[in-house]
Amino acid sequence: MDERLEKALEVANYMTTLSNQKKVLAEKYHSDLIYCVNGGQFTASNERIAFCNALVQHNQVEAVLIDDNQTPVLINDIKEFTENLIDTYAQASNKLYAEHAKLKLKRTVEDLIS
Repeated sequence: MDERLEKALEVANYMTTLSNQKKVLAEKYHSDLIYCVNGGQFTASNERIAFCNALVQHNQVEAVLIDDNQTPVLINDIKEFTENLIDTYAQASNKLYAEHAKLKLKRTVEDLIS
């Protein structure tokens, strides 16, 4: 096989594998963002954190929030809930950052899949 063609196939294979690894990381990240409380499932998104912070700023102690499944859930301590959401978000984001940094150092398909 022509050396240039072989090199092009190696690069294409590497890029495909890298793309797949990034998709796997994104899926893990989205699942790590999930926080469950009182039978509800909440994704720790920027919007949800900001909304909950607004409730805390307005001295709300408890609130009914709509979870990811469109189910109303009573949150008895909105401040604690918000702190837990922020913690969930921070842990998931830090984990994603560390895993992504590891991916950037891998230069071969074998490294990517090991």
